Amino acid sequence: MVLFHFTNFLLSVVSSTDSKTLKEEKREELFENLKANESIGWSVDVIDPRELSAKMLKKTKINLNEISHDSAMGLVNRVLGMGVLLTEVYVDTVGDPEKYRIKLSERFPSVKFVVAKKADSLYPVVSGASIVAKVTRDRAVRDWVLTETAENMHRNFGSGYPGDPETKAWLEHHKHSVFGFPTLVRFSWGTCTPYFKDIVEVLWESDKMDENGSSDRSGKRQLKLSSVGFTGYKRKSEEIESSGKGHCKFFQARKLEQVTHF
Repeated sequence: MVLFHFTNFLLSVVSSTDSKTLKEEKREELFENLKANESIGWSVDVIDPRELSAKMLKKTKINLNEISHDSAMGLVNRVLGMGVLLTEVYVDTVGDPEKYRIKLSERFPSVKFVVAKKADSLYPVVSGASIVAKVTRDRAVRDWVLTETAENMHRNFGSGYPGDPETKAWLEHHKHSVFGFPTLVRFSWGTCTPYFKDIVEVLWESDKMDENGSSDRSGKRQLKLSSVGFTGYKRKSEEIESSGKGHCKFFQARKLEQVTHF
């Protein structure tokens, strides 16, 4: 979230307030006040939960801090690309404040960065950004269109925060032993972990790989997959009689293998 065109009006509207301590009605009121003033502008980067799940659970994982940093730098790029003379940026830190500041300064040497813990309680410009981010998030959840069409699916998911009883009840009701949750849910969310204890694990055969990443034809291994990513693997004890190197019996029976050169 980047909020620019800092004015005295912004100071009078939001002061230095943590948006999480405000009631939803008050946040909506402040948001509308910000919208009504033409001297204030902002840019928002909304990241789909499916993108977060994919990045955080893939083999080479990208953690939430790094995703947040990339998003912030993308927003700064966007604002600069709009022709805004951006001289200072105030950031509520994700991770170590000084390391984050250095990272931002190296990427944008012409901009002064102030990175601090609880910056939304210290700087009105960050308070304003926090209100816009929170209202945007709450509206996105409220207006979310569920793409799944199961008969027992409903929209009573509450606020989407882990302490909300409605949210917990919705997760319990909509968990699936194979597919996990509907795409509204970020699978890497720590709140999801208890619901995955009864998931179905899938084993599949895979070629062993040597140190160079090439297929090792001396044997096979089994990989174990769950709804939340790779959980480990174990070698098969028996040898495969067929000389076919395919990953399924069709290829093995016909002694077929993939090739890259003819």
